[in-house]
Amino acid sequence: MDPSVVIALGLLLCISFLLILPWKKGFGRGKLPPGPVPLPIVGNILQLDLKNIPESLCKLAKEYGPVFTLHLGVKRVVVLHGYKAVKEALIDHGDKFADRGHMPIFEVIRNGFGLGMSNGERWKEIRRFSLMTLRNLGMGKRSIEERVQEEAKNLVEELRKTKGLPCDPTFILGCAPCNVICSIIFQKHFEYKDQKLLYLMKLLDENSKILSSPWIQVYNSFPSLVHYLPGSHHEVIKISHLLNEFILEEVKEHQQTLDTSDPWDFIDCFLMKMEQEKQKQQSEFTIENLVYTVADLFDAGTETTSTTLRYGLLLLLKHPEIIGKMQEEIDRVIGRNQSPCMEDRNKMPYTNAVIHEIQRHIDLVPTSLPHAVTDDVQFRQYIIPKGTTIIPLLCSVLYDDEEFPNPDKFDPHHFLDESGKFKKSDYFMPFSAGKRICVGESLARMELFLFFTSILQNFTLKSTINPKDIDTSPVASGFGKLPPFYELCFLPFKDM
Repeated sequence: MDPSVVIALGLLLCISFLLILPWKKGFGRGKLPPGPVPLPIVGNILQLDLKNIPESLCKLAKEYGPVFTLHLGVKRVVVLHGYKAVKEALIDHGDKFADRGHMPIFEVIRNGFGLGMSNGERWKEIRRFSLMTLRNLGMGKRSIEERVQEEAKNLVEELRKTKGLPCDPTFILGCAPCNVICSIIFQKHFEYKDQKLLYLMKLLDENSKILSSPWIQVYNSFPSLVHYLPGSHHEVIKISHLLNEFILEEVKEHQQTLDTSDPWDFIDCFLMKMEQEKQKQQSEFTIENLVYTVADLFDAGTETTSTTLRYGLLLLLKHPEIIGKMQEEIDRVIGRNQSPCMEDRNKMPYTNAVIHEIQRHIDLVPTSLPHAVTDDVQFRQYIIPKGTTIIPLLCSVLYDDEEFPNPDKFDPHHFLDESGKFKKSDYFMPFSAGKRICVGESLARMELFLFFTSILQNFTLKSTINPKDIDTSPVASGFGKLPPFYELCFLPFKDM
């Protein structure tokens, strides 16, 4: 564990014992679910592995059941483990579990604005507008598919430039989804060596790495103290300011060129909505909400997709026999001279199953973003007070051993029936579920299918080490899981 994390926790523990004896079991809980007895100030933080909080929470669920209470510092949270508990809360009682939970680091960098961290009427209005605008701009339709297909071609050309030599795919795989989001938000496409794109990619990549570190888990548990200590949270705040400045420059350009009769992109549509509501006393359509909403769309639409691509290729390198089966299906259904399209997916059950299994297996955001209850809620035999943070353990759904036998194994047959046809599963929740499900789910699904198939249509993937020696364990399991560093060779078929 990072020495600074150890020192901070040690100081907090000493303070807690000096101030008060450990709390008695059940103190102040009312009808909350059961859970481990918390220490003063530090709560249950010492019972968790900060490098792998999801695994720690799953272990606690074995002792306290599928719904249990935990204290992260002085913050009380209720954890949901397993499909039944997650579905019952997020889907069956979706309205009551629709608020965003307490996340201090995001509250500092978002200040309650935007799409991801807002609540109440602000969240409802911004989400409704975002969904409608993204659909109008083509999300889930042929027009956006053409943009993704074009970017897939650009991606293939960039991979050809590696000339089959070992390379780290992180940057190239990040550029493709980032350019798709840029086309929707800015109506711009950047060359992969464009300095503006390089700058934007650097901000998003560094932000993702820090947010998945153990230190941020400490910050979220003890914000009032840790905020004034040295640590990487200051870098996250700095990156957030730089990203906001980048977006604000684009907004200013759009304000000068806006044609209300012909909006080009998301920013244009938002500016038009601001104009329509300028006489409204408390409109949610402000520059602040525009900047933070765009930042949310970049965070959700770039890093998650690029990390899934990167992690997915690592898993495929580990299992070359799966690559062979995918390429056989690609050759049979699409061929080598035609660009993949979404109509092909229904004819390609094996490839579809592999992509689903990649998302299930990597378990990218294992604890989801936290929710909160909008009112006092009776849930099963418990009473959960208004505002209580809810952690839905998506990892416990994606790794359910009854739905997915031998869940630790990477196996596309988790999504195939006995006849080899694709098999849907209600347990497939990589985008979360309910009212707060990711607004870009359909776009992400499209990108993953078109990017993966385009890569395998044009290249043989070659590992720089023996596939048996490849370690696919994540290097971070905080807010999100990140794959380890690796290199591979993209060998064009014509050179084979």
